[in-house]
Amino acid sequence: MTFAVITCALVAGAVADRLKFSAFLLFSVFWLFLVYVPSAHWVWGGGFLAKMGVIDFAGGTVVHINAGVAGLLAALMLGARQGYGKENLAPFDLSMAVIGTGLLWVGWFGFNGGSAYGAGARAVFAIVATHLAASSGAIVWSALEWAERGKPSVLGLISGAVAGLGTITPASGYVLPWHGVVIGCTAGAVCYY
Repeated sequence: MTFAVITCALVAGAVADRLKFSAFLLFSVFWLFLVYVPSAHWVWGGGFLAKMGVIDFAGGTVVHINAGVAGLLAALMLGARQGYGKENLAPFDLSMAVIGTGLLWVGWFGFNGGSAYGAGARAVFAIVATHLAASSGAIVWSALEWAERGKPSVLGLISGAVAGLGTITPASGYVLPWHGVVIGCTAGAVCYY
């Protein structure tokens, strides 16, 4: 159930300032039952995608791809955010963004490590790979920003970390820690550009 709630929260970021809260709640109920629940069953519940060999350790497909597609379609249908192109939509308080990223990062350990359903080696590898992917994503994003703009930014650092967190999710329990570095570096570079 937690994954379902998190998926809706990800979609909420795409429709912020574009949709009434009551309309978003109604959308969430229908979307959860019509899109999220079937896809979760297809991948995790022994459904046809699982039988075809699709693996998703902690929600890269079920959570992130579903939320990303829903957010993209909702944003395209609803149009530009109010003030887009006229106002600076950067974070109001960068220190709160850093604190939020730190909380997200630590919470991701539970998200990915907890998907092992135990405290064994798989959970440990998932947590270490998650940490290394986030760190690598942050470092690569900052390095690219430094090379192109002359100095790295805190916003770029936390953006790279979130990119690393998002991309390691489906593989975290199936890869070795050094793979987390490769995945994080790739995420930092791709998401920067």
